[in-house]
Amino acid sequence: MTTLKDIAHDANVSVSTVSRVLNDDHTLAVSEATRQNILDIAKKMNYTPVRARKADKSEGKTVADSPVIGVVVAQSIEEELNDPFFSSIRKGIEKEYAKRGLSTLHTFRLKSMDQGEMLKGMDGLIVIGRISPDTVEKMTNRMEHIVFINHYADEDLYDCVHVDFVKAADRAISHLRSLGFTHLGYIGGKEREHYFDGNAVIEDERQTTFMKRMQEAGNLKMEDIHIGEYSMQQGYDLMKQAIQNGNLPEAFFIGSDSMAIGAMRALHEAGLRVPSDVSIVSFNDIEAASFSSPPLTTVKVYTEQMGEVGLKLLIERINGRKLPLKVVVPTKLIERDSTCPKHERG
Repeated sequence: MTTLKDIAHDANVSVSTVSRVLNDDHTLAVSEATRQNILDIAKKMNYTPVRARKADKSEGKTVADSPVIGVVVAQSIEEELNDPFFSSIRKGIEKEYAKRGLSTLHTFRLKSMDQGEMLKGMDGLIVIGRISPDTVEKMTNRMEHIVFINHYADEDLYDCVHVDFVKAADRAISHLRSLGFTHLGYIGGKEREHYFDGNAVIEDERQTTFMKRMQEAGNLKMEDIHIGEYSMQQGYDLMKQAIQNGNLPEAFFIGSDSMAIGAMRALHEAGLRVPSDVSIVSFNDIEAASFSSPPLTTVKVYTEQMGEVGLKLLIERINGRKLPLKVVVPTKLIERDSTCPKHERG
């Protein structure tokens, strides 16, 4: 019996690439020649998806037994590469999909979608990222079963999975305050709402929560807030800017681990030590956070679980559940070596 590994060996690509090509993943960056070669090899080997093999052995199969599911990624390839938050959600969807032995999962990027054609034949849709109300309306006019991940859709109509960013930001800020710091800085990126042909910058609750808490404490200094894009390079550039400005904060809340890693590089180049000179708390807990130098104290977001839950909710809706559900995935402060009490500095 032919396996994905057999096809991958003949095509000289990874098993993951084969899986994504056979599942019509339009977000995969491979050449058309490679894509066609994989399809030709699979056809030549008479490859049958796992779920299809199971279905052949069953009777009375319904749509819910093997639904055709679409995943719409609002972010561009560059955004997804710069911020693993979104790719990790997608990984969670794919893991749950594989666990269930589902045979048909199509993945699209919002900006490259043919709105009418690509949604035809879909039994359900998972949307990753924040999209405009107009885009939501266009999608829901064509699709009955939709789950939104990291987006505040109408909770009376749709299932959604998201994080309480206010609570998560409070965890980071409270941790720094508990260590004795009062002069805090913030480095973050722009949060965007996406639509089919563009995007618009919207409120980022990490930033607004930081500003609110600093204002409440009488410590808000706008010159200590630095905003760019959610990438490692921007974290580096913004921290360099903060250093050049002078009167550097004692500690920073940084909106993503990737930005924090870049920021720590800028501090190191300036001869400043983390945490002896500057403490840092970041956000996400990507794999690299525990391997950075020093390892990052960060607010962990269970992004893969967000994807897994999203797929489970969608299957339930396809199977007949009518009541829409909102799932708020918790966060957790992970203490590592990028913070220390103020009295231990030096």
